Amino acid sequence: MKIKGTCQFCTREFFVEQAIERGGHCPWCGRSFQKDYAAVLVDALRTAEAAGQTLENALEKLVEVHPWFELDRDSVAMKIEEYLAALEGGARPR
Repeated sequence: MKIKGTCQFCTREFFVEQAIERGGHCPWCGRSFQKDYAAVLVDALRTAEAAGQTLENALEKLVEVHPWFELDRDSVAMKIEEYLAALEGGARPR
């Protein structure tokens, strides 16, 4: 999974991996995405990217083995959707 974002300064898209490599700065305009907590931001981005890849790999394996059950979509995606909405300026997740 390759997570993408959009810089609020230059409005260009970037991959999280690029922001990690640049210490929490936009790979295009160089502005800091979080000047006061850059180390925390980079760590959280790294964790999100790894967790996303882990989840993607696990779901791929489940699809391959064709289990005799269905996963509840909301139980997998609901909190993720809430946090993404919060990052887009919505309400904080419960």
